[in-house]
Amino acid sequence: MEFNEVITNRYSCKDFTDKQIDEHQLNEILEAGRIAPTAKNFQEQKIYVIQSKEYLDKIDHCTPCRYHAPTVLVVAYDKNHVFNYPGDKRNSGIEDASIVATHMLLAAYNAGVDSCWINFFDPEQLAKELNLPKNEEILMMMDLGYGKAKPLANHFSRKEIKETVQYL
Repeated sequence: MEFNEVITNRYSCKDFTDKQIDEHQLNEILEAGRIAPTAKNFQEQKIYVIQSKEYLDKIDHCTPCRYHAPTVLVVAYDKNHVFNYPGDKRNSGIEDASIVATHMLLAAYNAGVDSCWINFFDPEQLAKELNLPKNEEILMMMDLGYGKAKPLANHFSRKEIKETVQYL
């Protein structure tokens, strides 16, 4: 698939069938996250693949936004293994995990898998439900599966570039 097609047509799916994605597709998606760039190549991302009923129920306990997806990825990062930027006011954790997640969202669409970025949850509650290590911070969850829903009506509506870009 052409890159422009992927970035134009990928959308946040809000209703999934119960059909599980196959292992090859999942590995393709996870590999896209593995090779994503991170600051100083620290690779502090931690990806949790949730497919069991037990853990999907835990996800449902933390958010109404699973939308029946048969697979959910939890994207976290190791807070103790990040690059600290000059001034020590920011570090690379959130941005690196975001880059990893974005690579996986785009790879999912390229592999014929629908997805949705989920950020409507309490990360501390979710970490507790999943019994994650204290040194990890959850950035987001990602629904994966085959959609029954179509893009929102305004999906292809975009501001003119002059409204979002300024040359200085």
